[in-house]
Amino acid sequence: MDDKLIFLKKYAPFKNLPEDILFRTANLLETIKYVKDELIYEQGSKKLKGIEIIVSGVFETYFLDSGKNKRKDELYETGSTYGGISILFNKKKSLKNVFVKKGTVTYFLPRKEFKRLATEHEEVFNYFANDFGKRMLDDDYAHFYRNAIDPEDNYLALDQLYSVKIKDISYKKISSSSPETPIFEVANKMAKDKTSCLFIKDEHNVFLGFVTDITLRDRVIAKQFNPQLPVSEIMDVEIITISTNAYVYEAILLMFSSKARYLLVEKDGEYVGFLSRNRLLSEQAQSPLIFIQSVKSAIDTAELKTKWEKVPSIVAQLLSRGVHAEIVNEVITTIADTISSKIISEVIAKLGPPPAKFVFMVLGSEGRKELSLKTDQDNAIIHEDTSVEKRAMVRAYFLDFATQVSDKLNYVGFVYCDGDYMASNPNWTHSLSHWKYNYANWIEESLPEAAVKFAAFFDCRAIYGDISIMDDLRNFVDEELQKPIEKFYAYLTKNALLYEPPLTYFKNIRTQKIDSKEVFDIKTAMTPIVDLVRVYALQNRIFQKENTGERLKALKALNIFSEMQFNELMQSYYYLMGLRLKNQAQQILKDNKEPNNLIEINSLSKIEKVTLIEIFKTIQNFQSGIRMKFTNSLG
Repeated sequence: MDDKLIFLKKYAPFKNLPEDILFRTANLLETIKYVKDELIYEQGSKKLKGIEIIVSGVFETYFLDSGKNKRKDELYETGSTYGGISILFNKKKSLKNVFVKKGTVTYFLPRKEFKRLATEHEEVFNYFANDFGKRMLDDDYAHFYRNAIDPEDNYLALDQLYSVKIKDISYKKISSSSPETPIFEVANKMAKDKTSCLFIKDEHNVFLGFVTDITLRDRVIAKQFNPQLPVSEIMDVEIITISTNAYVYEAILLMFSSKARYLLVEKDGEYVGFLSRNRLLSEQAQSPLIFIQSVKSAIDTAELKTKWEKVPSIVAQLLSRGVHAEIVNEVITTIADTISSKIISEVIAKLGPPPAKFVFMVLGSEGRKELSLKTDQDNAIIHEDTSVEKRAMVRAYFLDFATQVSDKLNYVGFVYCDGDYMASNPNWTHSLSHWKYNYANWIEESLPEAAVKFAAFFDCRAIYGDISIMDDLRNFVDEELQKPIEKFYAYLTKNALLYEPPLTYFKNIRTQKIDSKEVFDIKTAMTPIVDLVRVYALQNRIFQKENTGERLKALKALNIFSEMQFNELMQSYYYLMGLRLKNQAQQILKDNKEPNNLIEINSLSKIEKVTLIEIFKTIQNFQSGIRMKFTNSLG
């Protein structure tokens, strides 16, 4: 027993587990000694009964190709664990063939106990999720993985992820207690109900918070907190909910963006269950969202750079399977947000705690969650108002902070903004009062250049810090937009109308010659839809809908757009976005060059050209309608 405990303390993912969990796990380990060379597991064969941790000796693991040749050969030696990925991500079946050398000794942990560890301790799940995510980025590994399992088992999570709704999957039954319940009773109830998350609600059935195994470990056991006290003393209060009508991918993205491990599931105004992040991810073995989990666990900026370089492959994979461009945008944005948050945390750890509450916001395409593979930095900082004595110090901290964040982002691949719309620019890092002044001034001035700045900063989204600061600013801008500002809307519209679809007089696609190739700029072609939908969103004070698609849906709900107009604009915008992303992925992966927004006309099929011409006609009609509606006030 002592030997097993000492051994577990040496190797990941077990070594960082609490002492009591390690002791319990060590007590469950069974010693296995192999007396001959033999094949003990075959790829895709019967379900594994548990994991094996190599104490001494060697496991040789490999795939077999059609010619019975060994592929992706790998040795598992002392301290390595085999079976974790297979159990969590391959329907419990061995992912590879495993040949054991004579004299090898392992510790065996039953499958049920391993899954319990992975469910209750995020670091255990993350260890195998990150390992699997890294392996799946290898094309050969991914190929053999997909072909190693039976067709009936190969229900691709990638397809399921974007087509299945929450109501179509199983979720856990809610276990709950009152806020007055003593902590030890809550722990007993969690054990009895076999749940890692228990929700707290009052006598009116209003949910107030939740408690997890990690809460009990970190806030009670580790701090020797009195278990007789009410659970309200230690519960988490930020409950995140999702509708049964949402898609599975939306649930996972929401969990990453909110850092939530659990979501309450809502149906018709009532809570009917909850979802855990570990469970959702374990059921999405081939999903690119597993990759996001590995990004969250990156140890330094160099690793983040490597992660970002893998994104074009993920984009190409999604598009090749017909995933909608709006979803691809969200995946790219979530990865970018995760990288940015990691960098911000890293810089804060270096500089020390910020001297004031703040929010780091992203602007433009990232603010709209519409990132492409050619992206630069667009960000700003709002910090709380401080006393006169502290202002210089606070400003110095945040400018230094912003510069370091910007430099790291540039290193990773988010290049500096040519227009200098970055928090490192003193013009874009200010107190809340100063930002309110900026927005009010842009609206009141009603000048073309002010309208341009307002448009850029309307597409803003908080990715780190105190969200209440952003909410305060939004409420202020909402009030300002209710004043008589027809001329302001007119200038916003006029600016949006500067971009025209690339159509000739005879309704062919207008091109320009660059490096002897006939090309057109697809970003410029898409801009009128983005800009003009923004004008309508502003006029109707739609703040909570961030991307162009969400804004279009909200405008249709308000009857601003008819069903036909909505469908035409949605289909047009995301067809262009899909073409743009596909072109950029190809430039990076096949042409080995920096991505741009130029589409070579001769690379398009006849059907694509005809479709583009029809889309550009739709945009022209859209522009004509808005020109009449908003610009007459210019006189």
